Amino acid sequence: MTGAPAVLRGGCLCGAAGFEVADDFGYALNCHCSQCRRATGAACKPFAGIARAALRPVQGEGVLRVNGAPDGAHDVFCGACGSLLWSVVREGAFVHVPLGVLIDPPSIRPQAHIFTGSKAPWHEITDALPQFEGFPD
Repeated sequence: MTGAPAVLRGGCLCGAAGFEVADDFGYALNCHCSQCRRATGAACKPFAGIARAALRPVQGEGVLRVNGAPDGAHDVFCGACGSLLWSVVREGAFVHVPLGVLIDPPSIRPQAHIFTGSKAPWHEITDALPQFEGFPD
């Protein structure tokens, strides 16, 4: 018997904004591009991708802020503490959820490193996951 996927909770550092997302991610990657590094302040952004309709804000919609094109690709942050909550990508059809903002553990784990061609020069990738200079085909 199979049921609906579990629902995971996610939220910002200060607790002002929260969301729910199905634990039905299609892929998970570690992104090393300069934009993800600046958005997170880390060497890479571990994230999982899922259809946009699978994510639902449940708390603090009034504090959510958009960086980018509201009708196109953009990042959604908490306006109170600045936490990156999700990124809208692929013509608005998908979201990339940073794994670090999930309160509940997802069933998926990162499967590869992407945009390693622009990774931080001070960061060394030490695991055995596949590496791609850009986004894998």
